[in-house]
Amino acid sequence: MGKLALLGLSACLSNPPGVRGVAGTAPAPNVFWTPPQERAPRDTTRATPSPFLPPDLAQRVQALTLTDIVDIALRNNTATAAAWADARAAAATYGAARGQYYPTVSVTATATTVKTAATAGRVSVQQQLYGPTLNASWLLFDFGVRSGSVAGAREALLAADWTHNAVIQNVVLDVETAYFQYHATKALLAAQQTTLKEAQTNLAAAEQRHRVGLATIADVLQAKTARSQAQLALETTEGMLQTTRGALALSMGLPANVAYDVALPPDTTPPLGITDSLDVLIDRAVRERPDLMAARAAAQASQARVAVARGQALPSLVLSGTGAGTYFFSKPLSTQQGNSYSATIGLQIPLFSGWSQIYDVRAATAAARAADERRRGVEQQVIFQVFNSFYALRTATQRVRTSGDLSPWGAPARAQAGRRACPSPWPAPSSVPCRSRSPRRARRSRARPSPCNHR
Repeated sequence: MGKLALLGLSACLSNPPGVRGVAGTAPAPNVFWTPPQERAPRDTTRATPSPFLPPDLAQRVQALTLTDIVDIALRNNTATAAAWADARAAAATYGAARGQYYPTVSVTATATTVKTAATAGRVSVQQQLYGPTLNASWLLFDFGVRSGSVAGAREALLAADWTHNAVIQNVVLDVETAYFQYHATKALLAAQQTTLKEAQTNLAAAEQRHRVGLATIADVLQAKTARSQAQLALETTEGMLQTTRGALALSMGLPANVAYDVALPPDTTPPLGITDSLDVLIDRAVRERPDLMAARAAAQASQARVAVARGQALPSLVLSGTGAGTYFFSKPLSTQQGNSYSATIGLQIPLFSGWSQIYDVRAATAAARAADERRRGVEQQVIFQVFNSFYALRTATQRVRTSGDLSPWGAPARAQAGRRACPSPWPAPSSVPCRSRSPRRARRSRARPSPCNHR
């Protein structure tokens, strides 16, 4: 009978258990799991707050400047909001850790019913009693557990604050990068449109020359290929423009499909170059970079946890007390009611816990060493980033200056300056009459190439 009951009970149980009326898993590895039928979807558009735009920016959302974009990003970016919330949580944790220096007090209220059996000549007694109990405990002294916990929470708070600052800097950098990438793509699109127009003009000219017999069909086909390549490049750039536009909206904390646009920047080249030396910039970054400061604070917090692990294996002095009141619902004549209290001061000495204290100290020490190594890695990364950015900016500065020399606006000036500086190809007139020169020498002088002939 027991086996039959067990079999019947197992048959009633589903294996695995179901979820909302459907099987908990798929019936086979090669079969999709069928989800439960959902209820009517709720309209969550109102529950989700729309990105915040100041009234003055909302009026000119189609012509945002770089300052406007950075302002919107700092208001709406989820990374800054999350980092700020993490910092507030770390601050609350630090406040909770400081509470270890204060006593703990709790109150308990109980109601009890007691009935004893009549044995050995004693009558049965039935009582109903109630009363509050006050418990207090205060850790008077330990070997660094409380101080280590508070120090670790304080360093964790500093790390969260430095991380928040680093996130703000990263958001600004990402916004500026997306902003200039969007403008670069727009400029590239304009260049591709010009290239396509030139290719179409060249194709029309090649077809006209082919009709009058001045060009072959190969020239026409080559012009068509160039036109198709220009069209393909234009279509690719148009897709890139939408992608960079969505990336810029994402960096601002806005949906990718939001309607906005940016104003054209002034057509002026900003002053380039760095006045400080590379060593000065590296020293400043090592002192002030928030991500490096956060790594240092995290290493200090890990070192404080070592003190906590060591203190947990050492004695501690605790003061505790209890006060209680007892009251009866039906007071017997032979029973007194009143209050009671107790006070205790004790020395807690951990003797043995399966070597857990030893391993806790080793684990905390290894974690502190790992945090310090990560701090060193972040410092080396910061130095490399400054080094790389320094030479990247210097290279970009030289490229801007070189591109200015190669631009169409600089070519006429260079040509005019070259014509002014170009010496005459003919020799200076001498006192010898021209007729005294031989015809052969005159022909050599006329055939001599000019140093200003650039063709």
